[in-house]
This record gives sequence, C-alpha cells and structure tokens, in this order.
Amino acid sequence: MELSYCTNVHPSEDLDGVIAQLDTHAGPVRAAAGLDSLGVGLWLTAETAAVLAADPAARERLAEALDRNGLTFRTVNAFPYRGFHDDVVKLRVYEPDWTTPERLCFTTDCATALAALLPEGADGSISTLPLGWRTGWGPEQDAAAEENLAALAEHLRALEESTGRTVRVGIEPEPGCILDTVADVTRWLGERPALTADGRIGLCLDTCHLAVSFADPAGAVAAATDAGVRIVKVQASVALEVTDPSAPGAAAALTPFAEDRYLHQVRAGDAATGAPAADDLPEVLGADPAWPTDRPWRVHVHIPLHARPAPPLRATTEVLGAAVDAVLAAPHGAEAHLDVETYTWTVLPDDLQPESLVDGIAAEIRWARENLTHALAADSAASPLAAAARTTTPEATTPLPEVTR
Repeated sequence: MELSYCTNVHPSEDLDGVIAQLDTHAGPVRAAAGLDSLGVGLWLTAETAAVLAADPAARERLAEALDRNGLTFRTVNAFPYRGFHDDVVKLRVYEPDWTTPERLCFTTDCATALAALLPEGADGSISTLPLGWRTGWGPEQDAAAEENLAALAEHLRALEESTGRTVRVGIEPEPGCILDTVADVTRWLGERPALTADGRIGLCLDTCHLAVSFADPAGAVAAATDAGVRIVKVQASVALEVTDPSAPGAAAALTPFAEDRYLHQVRAGDAATGAPAADDLPEVLGADPAWPTDRPWRVHVHIPLHARPAPPLRATTEVLGAAVDAVLAAPHGAEAHLDVETYTWTVLPDDLQPESLVDGIAAEIRWARENLTHALAADSAASPLAAAARTTTPEATTPLPEVTR
C-alpha cells in the first residue's frame, strides 16, 4: 500500500490555499517524519477541482508545489464539496448528494485533475460519499444516483483511454447515510454489477466508520470482495470508544467531544440488530431515558492514530490493524491506497492537542510506518515525485474527455 495523509484537516477553498498548505504543513510534516517522500491525499473544493481539470497552468503550479516539498499525489478526498471548515458543517457535508449533476461534475473534475498529476505508472483513487444522507431517500433517488455513478464510470474509462492513467472511485460508507456500513455498500453495488465490472467503482474503507458500526473487519472485507467489490482505498482512522459507559466520569469524559462543527454519530452495537444509534453525540449525552450502559459505545470522532485517550475512553486502534490485514489478503488489496484521515485535529480536546499540527500529523505518519510496516510499499519513502508526471501530462498527448456541465 502507498501511504499518504489527507489534507482535509487544512482549510483551503482555492488553489492558492492548497499550495500554501503544502508549503506550510505537508512539506514540514514529511521532514518531521524523517521521510524523503510522502504521499498526500488532497481535499479539493468543487471550484478548485474545476480549475485543475480545465487549466494546464494551474496543474503545473500544483505539480511544482508537490515537487519542491517532496510530496506525491495519488488520491483525492472528494467527500466534502466545499466549506469543510465552516463554523458549522454537520449534515451539509453530504450536500450535494449523488442524485445531482453537481456531485457528478465535481467527481469527474477530481478524476481529470488527478489523472494529469499522477506519477508515471501510478494509479489514482478518489473517495466519495455513500450516496447521501438517509432522510428523504427512495427508489427515485436510488435510480438517479445509479445513473450518475454509471456516467462517472464511463468518464473514468474514457479518461484511461485518453491518458493511459487509471483512476478508481471508492464509495465510503458512513453511519447515518444511505449506505451506512460496508455491508450496505456491498449490497448496493452487488445489485449493480455493471458499476463494478471493471473495478473502477468500488469501496473506500474508513476504519473509524467501520469501528463505529461494530462490524468484523475481516468479515466485512471478505463479503465485499466475494461480491466483486474492489477495495480501492483505506482511510486509516480510529474511533473513540467507552468500553464501560457506567464507569464514573464516562459522560464527563465524552462531553469535550460534543462540538459544533462536525457530526459525531454514536452506536452501541450493530444498528441493524436494533442496537441504539444516534446521529450526534449531544443526543446521547442528553438522552432521556439514558442510553444502556451494559455495552460499549463507539463515537465517530477521528482520534489521532498514535493517541491514547485517558480512561474511561479508548481508541479502536485494533480495528485499523485488523482491517488493513484483511484488505491486504483481498484481491488487489496491496494496490489500495492507505490515507491517514484525521481531520478533527482542530476540534479535539486540549489533552489530545500536539504542540503543533505538523508535530501531530508527523507522529501519526511515524506510527503508521512503525505499526503497519507489513502493509506499506517497500519503496514508499522513495516514490517518484510529482515532477515525473509533468513531462507526460495528458494535454501533451491526447485531449481529456469532456464533461457536460
């Protein structure tokens, strides 16, 4: 697997912001982690993706910033559309959903830009939302989402034909969405084999979301691959658990994580079996009657990979390890991208804050390299830099496929 860290932790609403974050954060993270080269999973707003898809000069600027910072670019987080660091994000992160032309256009722009910037011989991956939030969803929305994803698959095929670069898109299940769990993605895509036939549409496995769903990592991965669903990306992330919610101080320990920007879904077991489920942590802390305390609770908070929250809290680090092991054993598993995705640094409680964001992310990268060594590509610290892509950009060969807006 190729290791990277996701830049959605940094606010950047335009290309200048993306380049600034590479210079002020990603490059210094690479140096602090002691690496000659480091992958980045870029988060691009819809506007930034459109600029990069259409403008060779803009892509050149980005490639130069990647090059001078010793960074490689193989994966995009195309889940948030824009405004991911607004004061309040919550349910807005799922808009626009996959029923809309805006979501399709954004994702095809990301794919076009990524294909033009990939290192020579490398494949690319993109993570996207699990269709949308569950409210108001029915057969009509299902059909519209399927139609748009079919158009995306066709764009990816045309992109490969015109550029020689393969880009795959992974649907990322998240609690509370239409496709809440890995099993939901497996079922939905399994019923639509035309989308998965060539492996360009598959699964993005977020290991925090996986932990919150209380799914067995090996079983979930095996079921997906048995259904012909390729795992194209793993988002290395860790959830928060209260093993004994009846312990003194459990509610007080959780309270600092109930913040205003992001949703923090909570589960007390597999929701499919009727276990308690909440869309946000404050719902649990203020529940009347109180939630059951005879079983663990897990919270959708991306805890830094190396962090160890103080008891009675803990991190679901073991789920990350088991999931990576399962993916490696799956067909094409070693070709999946491993992207550290702790976007919550700015909203974590003080006791989990590093001296600087660079220090915190570098510590996560070091932890991944020390604890997931068996999963990482042997040459991941010496991967070709972005400059390798600049001599063979698609505009120098054949035109990029057009997307009707």
